[in-house]
Amino acid sequence: MSDPERIHTDVLVIGGGPAACWAALSARETGAEVVLVDKGYCGTSGATAPAGTGVWYVAPDPAARAAAKASREELGGYLAEHHWMDRVLDQTYENMDRLAREGRYPFPVDPATGREIRTGLQGPEYMRRMRIWVRRRGIRIIDHAPALELLVDDAGVVRGAAGHLLRADRDYRIHAGAVVLATGGCAFLSRALGTNVDTGDGALMAAEVGARFSGMEFSNAYGIAVKGSTITKTAYYGYATFFHEDGRVLDGAGSARGRSVIAQTLLHERVFAQLDRADETVRARMRLGQPNFFLQFDRRGIDPFTQRFEVDLLAEGTVRGTGGIDVIDDACATTVPGLYAAGDAATRERICGGFTGGGSHNAGWAMSSGTWAGRGAAGHALRSRSLGPGNLRGAGRTGLRPSGSGKVSAADILAAAQAELLPLEKNYLREGARIEHAAHALDEVWRHAAEALVGTDGPERVRARRAAAITAVGRLMYRSALARTESRGMSRRSDFPNQDPTQHHHIVSGGLDTVWTGSDRPHPAVAAVA
Repeated sequence: MSDPERIHTDVLVIGGGPAACWAALSARETGAEVVLVDKGYCGTSGATAPAGTGVWYVAPDPAARAAAKASREELGGYLAEHHWMDRVLDQTYENMDRLAREGRYPFPVDPATGREIRTGLQGPEYMRRMRIWVRRRGIRIIDHAPALELLVDDAGVVRGAAGHLLRADRDYRIHAGAVVLATGGCAFLSRALGTNVDTGDGALMAAEVGARFSGMEFSNAYGIAVKGSTITKTAYYGYATFFHEDGRVLDGAGSARGRSVIAQTLLHERVFAQLDRADETVRARMRLGQPNFFLQFDRRGIDPFTQRFEVDLLAEGTVRGTGGIDVIDDACATTVPGLYAAGDAATRERICGGFTGGGSHNAGWAMSSGTWAGRGAAGHALRSRSLGPGNLRGAGRTGLRPSGSGKVSAADILAAAQAELLPLEKNYLREGARIEHAAHALDEVWRHAAEALVGTDGPERVRARRAAAITAVGRLMYRSALARTESRGMSRRSDFPNQDPTQHHHIVSGGLDTVWTGSDRPHPAVAAVA
């Protein structure tokens, strides 16, 4: 294998979605040189690019902001923090204005008022504009370049990353003053649209350098999809009636509330839906807002408003959950010096508590946390410019540097992990004994991977690290779920069906070979509400 390509920069951003682009822009505007690496093609990869998304965009009116903050506090188990919600609402409002002016995004105009409608974004156009904007600012984008491990100096400070250039079939090493992980969440390769790049890579790399996580129990999101499809536009199913296989109405089933009824029913029979609660005006708006949602029906000759169709639930993990790498200050710094986190890679508990969903809060968090993380990383990097790269080592282990002999394939590790992470009866319909069994099984999967998982070439190493990352995220998730012996937010347990006031705290976690958990109190201003 040829020597790796070596690159030096102030800030390295890993990822290619909205959080990564906003981080790169913010770091550049702070005065730093910036390189962005994406495992796919920045502008088309990730959960945002192929979908329409709502945005948590609220005018700076006190009453409107208060209502926006209160709208999901109960659903989130009162774990959200007003300080963070206020900051995200302010930053999102500012960034959407910048997107219109500097990013040149063509927002639709309300014919009645003449004002732009800024409560949503078309993913393909949004990310196309973001890529153009990023490049216009002189930021280097390296596509098809998955990062495999972080680089740390002798003091444990993160100073870059190493990875593989898929097109050139060559490794790279990027020395940087700071790193922003904006790698997205982890959907366990469930095939949900846009999530095949969201495999927990950033979480694995963060865990290897000792970063702390928060809210990983809130990582069991499942989206409603047409059977055999990949499109999880769950919001549209708010207009649906659900049916048993024999045509009877499935009582209690729903999109926002009642998804567990669908899950329980799917264990023993097929479930059908019909979007029969949408009137003509709503139907037209739905088709305009999300045309690819209807493409699957048009190709099958189905009118979803008048005909029933079979549905399924697809795991969306931390992409639509709220757990992720913990952030410890307003700059989205992690517990590891030199490392920052943004978007779905970071915990969203600060603004969502234990429940979120697609778009809206997540979209606001991506652009806001990206802005703060990029600015924070740039400040850190510029302060340490005089130090030079120093003696750097790769922190990667499982999938890169096995502890034993022999060899196990990435496909085998992935299949074993998915067998514990995808089934509804294990991850969604949670019960202590089943979670414990799945957690122990994943521990064994991890042990085998740590001992014998390794790739002999670039693409194999990418697959090996992907399998290791999915396993690592699953272990953090289940151990955190076991530590929360109550039902709060989306982490609901049949053996502890009620919310326990004494557990009004965040579950923090970390570790590799041994996963640890602890608790951390939410902001005092929220504690008084619960």
